[in-house]
Amino acid sequence: MNKNKRFTDKMHFWGSVWSISALAVLYCVPLIFSLYYNVFPQFSVLLKALAAVIPIYWGTAIVEVITYTPMLGAGGTYLSFVTGNIANLKLPCAMNAMNRADVKATSEEGEVISTIAIGASAITTTVIIAVGVLAFLPVIPYITAEGSVIKPAFEFVIPALFGALGASYFAKYWKLSILPILIGVIVYIFVPSLPVGTMLFVTIVVSLLGAFGMYKLKWIKE
Repeated sequence: MNKNKRFTDKMHFWGSVWSISALAVLYCVPLIFSLYYNVFPQFSVLLKALAAVIPIYWGTAIVEVITYTPMLGAGGTYLSFVTGNIANLKLPCAMNAMNRADVKATSEEGEVISTIAIGASAITTTVIIAVGVLAFLPVIPYITAEGSVIKPAFEFVIPALFGALGASYFAKYWKLSILPILIGVIVYIFVPSLPVGTMLFVTIVVSLLGAFGMYKLKWIKE
């Protein structure tokens, strides 16, 4: 118990340190550019621009923390929010790793595996992106040009990724998958402009309520 508590305390300490450090670096970038070029935006103009987007991002940020933390664990959450690209990469990697190890997200084993998977994902992504940028830099203008026959394929990368990752879960937990997919389709039919972060929260809540209802009705065992 004491070892687990010390591990958790250290995780929260270093997670807080690196989260604050990442925020400081992000804020320093525009500040350094402003100081170097001696160009500072007018506060009234900046505030007016931020007023239009801050409510959206604050809502999304709150929803993402509430949604992702139970699935990723403390260590995975800190790593994910510092390195970014959670929904597209970190979350699928963590869930797939825990599924392969046959552990639950809320268990101590699940938290450790989630943290390792997300850390490995972040390192691998950084290396692959660096190599890919250097290798494809000469040909990128040609394959992404308006007349390129390959360009339309880039619009389907994320759907293809999630389709491949989701197919195994849908097949394994098909009873739990029907309700959130159905609700998601219906919501997007009537509210097609709904932000992805909000839709993610809606479908997760529906999944939880649906799973609880099916468990109470004894349609599923666990």
